[in-house]
Parts: sequence; C-alpha cells; structure tokens
Amino acid sequence: MTLEQLRIFLAVAEREHVTRAAEALHLTQSAVSAAIRALEERHGVTLLHRVGRRVELTPAGRAFQGEAAGVLARVQAAEQVLADLAGLKSGSLSIGASQTVASYWLPRYLVRFRQLYPGVAPHLAVGNSDAVAHWVLEGKAELGVVEGDVADAALLVTPVADDRLTIVVAPGHPWVGPHVAGIPFDPASTAWVMREPGSGTRAAFTAALPRLGLAVERLTVALELPSNEAVCAAVQAGAGAAALSVHVVAPLIAAGRLAAVGPSLPARRFSLIQHRERYRTRAVQALSDLLQAG
Repeated sequence: MTLEQLRIFLAVAEREHVTRAAEALHLTQSAVSAAIRALEERHGVTLLHRVGRRVELTPAGRAFQGEAAGVLARVQAAEQVLADLAGLKSGSLSIGASQTVASYWLPRYLVRFRQLYPGVAPHLAVGNSDAVAHWVLEGKAELGVVEGDVADAALLVTPVADDRLTIVVAPGHPWVGPHVAGIPFDPASTAWVMREPGSGTRAAFTAALPRLGLAVERLTVALELPSNEAVCAAVQAGAGAAALSVHVVAPLIAAGRLAAVGPSLPARRFSLIQHRERYRTRAVQALSDLLQAG
C-alpha cells in the first residue's frame, strides 16, 4: 500500500462520503474510489459499506483507520525532523485550540509567529478543550492551547495567560436595573445557556458554582450550545444567563447588547499542552516560547 492510499482512505473515513473526500483532496471521485478498491482487493477485506451516497466504516475499516492515522502521523513527524535540519526556514506546525482561545486570544500570536518564521505554515484545528487534549495525545496536534487544566499524566501543561468568566444577561433581563440593588444574587432564579459537555468554559463555570452556594444540578439549563457565539446570541434573545470569557463578552457589553451581572467568578488559565514523550520540533518550541513570553 502507498501513503497516498492511506491519505485517501482517512479522508473518506473522516467524512463518510467519497465525493466530499475527493473535493477536499482535489482528486476526482473515480481516483478516490479506485484507491479504496485497490486496498480492499489487495488485502481481501471490505473497509467501507456503501449506503446510498454515504459510506460507513466496517469493523475492519475502523481498526484500519487508527493504524493508518498512526502511520501518517509518523510520516509527518519524520518530515518535521528533516525540516528541523534546515532550521525554521520551512515546514508546518499543527495546533489545536479551544474555541475561546482560537477566536479571541491566539490569532495575534499566530500573526507574530508568521512574521518571524514566514516559511513555517501553522495549521489550526478548533474544538472544545477535551477534543484538543485528545488530538495532542493522539499526535494529531503537536501542541494545544486550552481553557483551564487538563488532567492527564502524558501531557505537559503550562499556563500561558489568565482569563475570567463573566456572567451576562440581555439588557432587559430582570437581573438588570436599579431595582436589583441589595437583592442577593440567586443563580437558580433564571434559566441558563451553557456550552456543551467537554467545553473548558462549562467546566470552569461548574467548578465555580459551589462558591455561589449552588450545585449544577439546581440550575435550569434552557439550552446547551456548541459555540460562544451561539450562546451569546441566545442570551441576547432572552434565553437566560450565561457565563463566558471576558474576551468573548467585553465587546458586546461595551455595545450595550449584553449586561454583566452577579459576583466576580474565580480567574482561570489558558494553558499550553504538549505530549511529554513526543519529539518537539524547533517550530513547536518557537511557538511555545512565543506564547509563554506573552
């Protein structure tokens, strides 16, 4: 088998669609189908079920997917070793970042990195904090930047910045106005809009609730949404309250589209995560140094 066949198989497996994989790889659909068929015929296994216009992995396909991903990860690592021999004049850098970090904090550092090392191309994947930690563990990302702490002995976690969650509501919410002065803050008196499980923002807010005298089970959760922007839109529409990074809500508060309410929540950290045992390229070290320098 060839590396190109592995690359094609993984693209199809991830998208569960031959046409979309072909478009992503800039290949014809027939070339993608031929590569998969060659793998199956050579080894006498069925890797994919064809279900209408979609495809599904067979048990053999699922087992092969992990091995194929591991091979390509090792190839990428080998390429990075060679790129290191030429210094930081060429190469790539795979980065994973949680949504708040990727949208509101990291971009300025990536701009600076490109100015310093124009031959090195950073590739950013965005997910929640749990997903980013998984990518670093699996070698899909050489480093990650997430909200809060990551509890895994295989990962080196280094704080790089501070952040704070702010509780916000729509300007017309009952918690806003002079009439609320002196009234004790009661988080259970309104509905809440939450990020999805696995989100660093959700984990930080849940950890802070006991300081407000409340368990998460007592909250009325109106919506769980997968992005900061969706949460903000729902809160502005009157869905209830939310706790989000000050980086996310500050512009909306300044514009009068959200109102900050309630007590201050504990500070949290943005953290750089790297695998303890994997080879660290010069590009990884250069970006790590840049992020830690602030």
